[in-house]
Amino acid sequence: MASIKDKTVFVCSECGFDSPKWSGKCPSCGMWNTMKEMTVKAPTAQTVTAAARKSASGKADESRPHTLSEIDSAMEPRIDMHDDELNRVLGGGLVQGSIVLLGGEPGIGKSTLTLQTVMRLEDLKVLYVSGEESARQIKMRAQRLANSQQPTANSQSLLVLCETSLEKIYEHIKAVKPQLVVIDSIQTISSEYVDSSAGSITQVRECAASLLKFAKESGTPVLLIGHITKDGSIAGPKILEHIVDAVLQFEGDQHYLYRILRPIKNRFGSTAELGIYEMLETGLRQVSNPSELLLTDSHKGMSGVSIACTIEGVRPFLIEVQALASTAVYGTPQRSAIGFDVRRMNMLLAVLEKRVGFKLGQKDVFLNIAGGLKVSDPAIDLAVISAILSSSLDIAVDRTVCMTGEVGLSGEIRPVSRIEQRISEAAKLGFERIIIPSGNKHGLEKRKLGIGIIPVTKVEEAFKHLFG
Repeated sequence: MASIKDKTVFVCSECGFDSPKWSGKCPSCGMWNTMKEMTVKAPTAQTVTAAARKSASGKADESRPHTLSEIDSAMEPRIDMHDDELNRVLGGGLVQGSIVLLGGEPGIGKSTLTLQTVMRLEDLKVLYVSGEESARQIKMRAQRLANSQQPTANSQSLLVLCETSLEKIYEHIKAVKPQLVVIDSIQTISSEYVDSSAGSITQVRECAASLLKFAKESGTPVLLIGHITKDGSIAGPKILEHIVDAVLQFEGDQHYLYRILRPIKNRFGSTAELGIYEMLETGLRQVSNPSELLLTDSHKGMSGVSIACTIEGVRPFLIEVQALASTAVYGTPQRSAIGFDVRRMNMLLAVLEKRVGFKLGQKDVFLNIAGGLKVSDPAIDLAVISAILSSSLDIAVDRTVCMTGEVGLSGEIRPVSRIEQRISEAAKLGFERIIIPSGNKHGLEKRKLGIGIIPVTKVEEAFKHLFG
């Protein structure tokens, strides 16, 4: 019987498609120059998947078809992470048997968030596998977090393992039988059954698939920490994001205090939620009311600043929209936006010029959403054009007024969703008036909202209330 030899394949770094021959363009996703050469060892008696099956606690059920009536439709059992922000983003807690990928830039606080979270889980046995730091480094961080935030640290049921071999990790899992496994990070883990270095496309894909099989067969949730590339996407093949149940992106500038936990994919909850943290010397603090932190009084009396009420997921909060309109130095005016879609900003500038009559064609326009947020809610359109016009006219917007409303191409103010929540948030923060679309005023006249309601139909009406 002829022995099976190792073979060379070419794997796409974007979608994971493999081919025996190299090609400049991936036949699957159509991307160019993404086919990387990989060597696949011949299968042996035990493979990576077999190691996962062997390490799973208990015997896996045999696969067979089920009718819809046989399937239990009860809610998936979830683990309370004792972190309101993280629970909200996960959809109510960590589902048993799920595998979650947490990605972010180096130094953004991924390991800090994970460690301080598992330290609160006193009723769970947690295995924290680190392939990047030593046990002493983890101990030093844990002591800092325990002294500052945790009234009681999970020191007895939190087990730390410094290992990069997947097979040895499975041996420790089988011996310890943890209820939660943390891998920090997936790019440092390698299997001896894959002939490539740790962090390569094949290693990341095979190790993630093996951990997925372990999680599903044993019912033990696995939390993976992953690196990101220069363009902000999760490092490794795109198929890594398809393997896991949830992908959480930890965003924020290292020079800002705020960190945003945003779900990109979630099979057990909504991807519209948002978790906000504040980075302190003693770790990450949950921000239960982000509006108070995102709004400042340092711009009182200055032009180009307006307050918008937006909603991320189920949470309403107020944000500060900053704009600067100045005479163009070069022949072509510059258009730049941070935290807002620049194409939508160009559309709003065209509405200002065509429908309202303000000439901004020879001016540079810069827009910024304060606090490092990225907002896609169309309800902040009215605040965007108000800030731009305020900067152009050099007239400040009253700081006691906030606004919400989507702007159409004909200059009309279109209704927005969940207007009552937006108004309640503005009233709670002490705003005296709020500008809303006229289509949202029905049913609000007879209610005591504690704030003045200004309904508007056109952009011109809103400007009359703001600038006289």
